[in-house]
Amino acid sequence: MRPNLFGTYWHMTTQFSVSGIELELFRYPSRQESNLQAWDAADEHLIKHLIDTEQTCISTAVVNDGFGALTAGLLSINPSWPLTLETDAKTSQLGTSQNLTRNQLSQESITWVNSRDELPQGIELVLMKLPKNLNYFSHQLNRLSHVLPAGTQVLIGAKAKSINKSLLETIEKNLGPASASLTWKKTRVISCIADGKARALPKATTWSVPEFKLQITNLSNVFAANKLDIGARIMLDNMPKGDYKSIVDLGCGNGILGLHAKQVFPEAYIHFIDDSEMAVASARENWALNQLDNPALVGEQATFGWDDCLTNMSEGFRPDLVLCNPPFHQGEAITDHIAWQMFLDAFRRLKNGGILHVVGNRHLAYHVKLQRIFKNCTTVASNGKFVILQAQKISKKAQDPDVELTSDNETPHPQSALYGKPKA
Repeated sequence: MRPNLFGTYWHMTTQFSVSGIELELFRYPSRQESNLQAWDAADEHLIKHLIDTEQTCISTAVVNDGFGALTAGLLSINPSWPLTLETDAKTSQLGTSQNLTRNQLSQESITWVNSRDELPQGIELVLMKLPKNLNYFSHQLNRLSHVLPAGTQVLIGAKAKSINKSLLETIEKNLGPASASLTWKKTRVISCIADGKARALPKATTWSVPEFKLQITNLSNVFAANKLDIGARIMLDNMPKGDYKSIVDLGCGNGILGLHAKQVFPEAYIHFIDDSEMAVASARENWALNQLDNPALVGEQATFGWDDCLTNMSEGFRPDLVLCNPPFHQGEAITDHIAWQMFLDAFRRLKNGGILHVVGNRHLAYHVKLQRIFKNCTTVASNGKFVILQAQKISKKAQDPDVELTSDNETPHPQSALYGKPKA
């Protein structure tokens, strides 16, 4: 248990224990105040299956390992287990590294790749978690079909309720025949045997937004794959007023907010940042596709960061506008801690007087969060489902833009503003 701001405790399980494997695992970043644990029963089931079947140490690809439970489990069995880790999420990569260090497990045997990197040859086993996005899942299976010899075993952990005939048919279509184990802790392990036949990789989806004269392309793991989502729509129709020169599209997805910001503020430099590498790649492609560089400006007018919010930006980075359409889920987990981190990072990084411009579902009550962090919040526009909010950084220490949210301006607990003081 860890104390929150109110001196009471949130129950957060950090002890992973299955089949003799004992680990301490945290979500990333570990400082987040969240009662979500860093693994689920499907991770436990996969590790249990390997131990029960006495799996030997062979070259293994680990795909979609949320925060390193599978990786740490394998290295606990054998510290020199040769691993290739594939993930599209930067927080997954950072969280895995964090948990390996915490458990004193070496990373020397690991090859790190994202979901567009070329996979190495010689993979003899694949451990995989079923992602929420099934189009992305098919893409990952297609990628594996290019490097897995016939007969290679692929083990996929998932909630039992997510496994049906259609899913098994999808796996067979994209990689090879599959069957599911008996249920354990409401999860099952799907065993697929690669058939050795390489499938064509899916092409990016391309569509247009004619009212803004934009062409958009999306890779398979990018939100709103083939249309403009309704949250982005109201944001595009209600861009902030002002004269902005440095703009962040935080959680950029395909980058449409940043692209339109460049149209509205042609003298601005735009910074696209997302946890998804595919999202960042899509934003980069869309910038080039729409030819938005202003010939009157000098230097690179857009940057693209695969990162955990604004955590790793340089200390001198001071934007005057942050555009944000926060996600309220992380994988299968419904959570608002990502929005909290986005808002806090924006507060810390914005120049004094800078603006955070946010869109969100009305029921998420982002205005309460912004009021606590910025001490101000204005409703810019709303409809039946969404609201656009704006908060301005007005620091009490104008000469210290990095003032921390402490003492009378404490960092709030991710759930306290919505649900009141937690019970002890």
